[in-house]
This record gives sequence, structure tokens and C-alpha cells, in this order.
Amino acid sequence: MLTLVRRTRNSSVSKLRFLVSPPLPSSQSLPSPILRCPNNAAATTPPPFLSAVSFASLPAARQAPKPPPPSPPLPLTREGNYDEAAPGHAVCPGCGVYMQDASPKHPGYFTKPSPKTPHYRLLDAHLAPVAPEPEFSDSLKRGFAVEDESPGGGGGGRPGSDDKPVVCARCHSLRHYGKVKDPSVENLLPDFDFDHTVGRKLASATGTRSVVLMVVDAADFDGSFPKKVAKLVSMTIEENSTAWKEKKSGNVPRVVLVVTKIDLLPSSISPTGFEHWVRQRARENGVIKITSLHMVSAVRNWGLKNLVDDVIALAGPRGYVWAIGTQNAGKSTLINAIGKHVEEGKVTHLTEAPVPGTTLGIIRVEGILPGKAKLFDTPGLLNPHQITMRLTREEQKLVYVSKELRPRTYRIKAGHSIHIAGLMRLDIEESSVDSVYVTVWASPYLPLHMGKTENAHTMVEDHFGRQLQPPIGEKRVEELGQWVRREFRVSGNSWDASSVDVAAAGLGWFAIGLKGEALLGVWTYDRVDVILRNSLIPHRSQIFEVAGFTVSKIVSKADQAMNKSKRQSEKKVKPSDPEKAVPVKLSSLTSDTNSNADGSLV
Repeated sequence: MLTLVRRTRNSSVSKLRFLVSPPLPSSQSLPSPILRCPNNAAATTPPPFLSAVSFASLPAARQAPKPPPPSPPLPLTREGNYDEAAPGHAVCPGCGVYMQDASPKHPGYFTKPSPKTPHYRLLDAHLAPVAPEPEFSDSLKRGFAVEDESPGGGGGGRPGSDDKPVVCARCHSLRHYGKVKDPSVENLLPDFDFDHTVGRKLASATGTRSVVLMVVDAADFDGSFPKKVAKLVSMTIEENSTAWKEKKSGNVPRVVLVVTKIDLLPSSISPTGFEHWVRQRARENGVIKITSLHMVSAVRNWGLKNLVDDVIALAGPRGYVWAIGTQNAGKSTLINAIGKHVEEGKVTHLTEAPVPGTTLGIIRVEGILPGKAKLFDTPGLLNPHQITMRLTREEQKLVYVSKELRPRTYRIKAGHSIHIAGLMRLDIEESSVDSVYVTVWASPYLPLHMGKTENAHTMVEDHFGRQLQPPIGEKRVEELGQWVRREFRVSGNSWDASSVDVAAAGLGWFAIGLKGEALLGVWTYDRVDVILRNSLIPHRSQIFEVAGFTVSKIVSKADQAMNKSKRQSEKKVKPSDPEKAVPVKLSSLTSDTNSNADGSLV
């Protein structure tokens, strides 16, 4: 055994001597190379088993390559590529921010994808498909009988349709995961200066024709209405119309009011009544002249064809179309849907996400309008008076409406209150009638509570952040601000239909139905817009809600957590000595059992 081990050791040593080159004489020795550290620290010599000749003879591919020089920093701006001088490839096609590959801590960071072969998903080349027949081609699936044998195409595709472009890391995260990994990166960008970029082009008396595509959310009409833009456009229309009548230069903007997400409203709503309501609210919010009004749904493809035809006719061969609206109003979703309905148009790839501020810069959308006309998607305008601006991402998901609204109706008297989560409260302080019908129109994920007004002050301390969410957590209640009261005096002439709405920007509204007068106290956080308006949806639910909390996942989870904490506290207080335990009163238990047997309740 020892002889075998010695032979193996001798053979391995001889192999090692063969691999390592013999040392040179001292007179012919070369200077040992120096391994430089990245920070130019003290030099180190190569290991003893690696000689100078062997180290110098290493191939160049094994040596560390020199890092490429850093690219120059891009400007932190939201102007995007609305200007002709801005290169289109330098802007993210999803959000409009300048793209860069230098720092992931700056906006617009992206990594260039590695080239892949068409069969890169196959792990092994010897694998064969399960079905013996070949799959149907894309052209046959789309209804084309003749195969398109042009290289690089699946046949039957739309002319000019390319693969999905490279987007920034933020857009990639929003598209695939529905959230932003590092929201603090967006804070490096300055606020979108609408007056400096789009406003000055709209107010100009000369230049190309301007069409303002004013996008408003149907479920949050007053909260998502861009009042600042409406005021600017109305002033420009008045000034330029007067100049045009005097035969001077006057570029009068065309206002196309687009009410999106109408699929969220109940199907029983009257289209004629809704159009009259929209025009009235638009006038009260500052629009003096509406060229055309369209009510669309990008999800259901309702009204998109008429909208496209109208915009193309108004823009002409050289006009500029500006899609303007508040954050999360649905501009990008609308433009993506329009791109699919335009014949021989390019499919757009704007990033869509149920979070505010998806679009960061102005994006020039190519291939939708004919001729030299251009369509621009602008960043969402910030409305600081929307309650969603103060909520976290998780809280916003509970507030946003994603399905058709359903009414939740209460029949209450004076001295009672209704809570919408921990965000809004309605008090019936005085009423000339016995009953008032209050219908809540808000996200179904928001829990409600109805009880006496005298107990309302305990709700903030005991249930805000727990059963009534959002806010999520007790700390968030203090962070949202001060709880303030507004006062409204309302009147109605019918119990069967709602007369007025009390709406909070970004949340929802209370619809009030009564035959008389009432004094309402509305509580919400400071600097949140609360308005009184004519009722949008007059009908109410035929089934009334009961007092207490509504059934929801938030309330059930909060109750389970509360009951668990109670059980744990009871276990700690429970006496360990059975002799010290409190005896059960059998007499009371017997009387309860007898009374239940007789059919009467105690």
C-alpha cells in the first residue's frame, strides 16, 4: 500500500514539473511582472509556481479588460423628445425619460439585452416537439391563407411593426411586477413645467395647429380634471379668436374632451344624461368651448374609432395633438389603444401601470397620425389636492377603482355617521325628514362603517389603521395630516333618486337622496378637495347596508389579529392554580338554556 502511494506521488510531481517551465539562469532572467491592484496599492509578485515566462505567455483574453469610459451625464429633465432636435433613440419609449447606462441610481437606467438566437429557449438541441405536426404559423392564425416568406417575419403582421423596444429599468419593473423598485430615483427629476414646455406652444398665436386631448377619469371626474390647463386654453381661445376675427395671426386650439374608463360606471346610467352632466361640470371647471366630446373605454374598445377619426380630421396634415391629463387619468392606456385601431399604424409601447406618475417625460408617438401630424403623450399633471397623492403604493391599490362601481346604500337618521375607510366621514347633523338615503360610490376594497355620531371620535383612536384601511397602520394616521370638517346644506325632492353628491378628489363620493333639507358635516384630511355637485348616478341600491362594519378582507384580518392578541393576553392572565379559578355560575347557564328551550330570547 505504501509503495502505491509513493508511486502516485512521484508521478504527480513529475507531471507538475512538466507543466511548469524550468527556471532561467540568473543572467537571462526577466524582471518579474508586477500585478497592479485597482487602487494602485503595493505591488505583489506572482505565485512561486508561476514563472515570469508562463505569466507573460497568458492569452490576452484572460487578462482583465479595461472598463469603457463613462458616458457623459444626461440632463435631468422631463422635456422628453417633443422637440425635433432631441434624438428619438435617447428617450425611453415607455416613460419619456432620457436613457443612460452609467448609474442605476439615476433616472433612465437600462441594460442592453444580449443578442439571442430564435431557438435560445431550447436547452438541448436533441429535444423534439411533442406533437408530430408543425405548429400553425402566425399568418394562418390571423386569417391569411398565403404565407409571408419575407425574412424575419412571422407573416401577416402589421406593416412596420417591430419588436418591443428597449425600455428603462423602471418601465420594465412596472410592466412585469407592477411596482417601482426604487421610487427615490424619481425624486431626482424636477417637476414637470407645463407652462414652459406645452403651455407656451398652446399660447402661441403662430405655428402649427394645436389640438388639446383633455383626458379625464370618469370615476374621478372633478379630481382628475386639469383645471390649470383648462384655464390656459380658455384664455388662449379668447385672445386668439379675437385676433383671428381682426384678420391677425390667431392659432385657436381645439379642445377634445375625452372621458375615459366609462366601463367603471354602472351600465344603467343614461348616455344623454351623462353627456349633459359632463358638459356642465366642464364649464364649471373652466372650459368655455369644447370642440368635441368623446366617452371611451380603452379596455373595452368603446368609442375609439370615432375618437381617432375626429382627432385626425382636427389635426390635419401638420397639426400637433397633445394628450393632457392628471396622473393616472389613463392617457398612456388610451394612446396604446388608439395605436391598435389605426390602419397601417405602429403599435405603441407606452408603459401602463395602476400607479400615479407612470409617464416621466414628453413622448413623441410616431406612426399614429398621418402626414406630418404628431401626437405627444405628456407626463401626468400633479393635483396636490387629491387624497391619493398622500397614500403609499399599497394604499393606492385599495383606493383605485378597477371594476364597475356598485352602490352601497344606507338609510339613516340625523345623529348618525358613515366612514369610508379611514379617509372620509359623513355626519347627518340636522334633517327636516326622518330618513336620509346615503349611497357610497367608491372602490369595493374600501371598508365602510355606519354608527352614531357621538361615538365617531373613538373610531379614529380604535379602528383607523386597523379595521378602517387605508391608512395602513397606526403611524400612517398621523402622517396623513389633520382631520378637518366641512359643512354643506343640501336639499332634495325625492327619496327614490339621489339629488346631490359630496365628492372627495381621488376617493369617491356620497350620493344624498332625501325629500327635504339636511345639514351635513364632512370630515377628511386637510387640503383635500371636497365639492358639492349634482348627482352623477341618481339610482341607489335596493338592498340597504346594516350598521357596523361592512364585510371585507381588511375588516376580517383586523378582527383576527385583535382576537389573537386578546387570546394571548387572556392566556397570560389565566391562573395556573385550579383552586383559584373563578367558578362558573350554573344557575345563570341553566336559566339561559331554559329560556331558549321555551323559544324566547334573553
